[in-house]
Amino acid sequence: MKKLLKLLPIVLIVLAITSCSSIRVAADYDKNAEFNNYKTFAFFKTGIDKAEISDLDKRRILRAIETELLAQGYTKSENPDLLVSIFTKSQQRVNVYNNSWGVGGWGWGGWGGYGPGWGYGWNNQPSVSTRTEGVLYVDLIDANKKELVWQGMGTGLLTQRSVEKKEARIKEFVTKIMENYPPELAQ
Repeated sequence: MKKLLKLLPIVLIVLAITSCSSIRVAADYDKNAEFNNYKTFAFFKTGIDKAEISDLDKRRILRAIETELLAQGYTKSENPDLLVSIFTKSQQRVNVYNNSWGVGGWGWGGWGGYGPGWGYGWNNQPSVSTRTEGVLYVDLIDANKKELVWQGMGTGLLTQRSVEKKEARIKEFVTKIMENYPPELAQ
């Protein structure tokens, strides 16, 4: 039992770290769209310009989307079947942890005395952390009808640590989202 109590904080920390890196995805589509007829794509500049992120991040996202579509056999074209647009949102996520069970030093000793010593106990100070959570929407629009036919959404924590890590995170977002396109293959 004592070993379990000692391992519990480590297990919780590992779970917290691994769960933070996950990206939740969802997709919606027009059931009447003939996805097999779409062979070419282009980026919808008007929609992309409205995305409220830096131009650097826009280019990173668009390169990742282009890579995914080319890998699926699509061709970039001046006269496309599909127009690709993006939309982004972000919000601060505040986490307050009131479960302050832990190990500490200096306090009431194990036999009723006051002084230095180690032991388990409660800490009355809550732990507060803030993180930025982002949402990336990838819209695929039928170029002839000018109608949205597929929308993928990815939600997850954002990173600002380095250019390489930011690029990897964006690629991870786009890859996870595009796994659901086309819908017939996502089943």
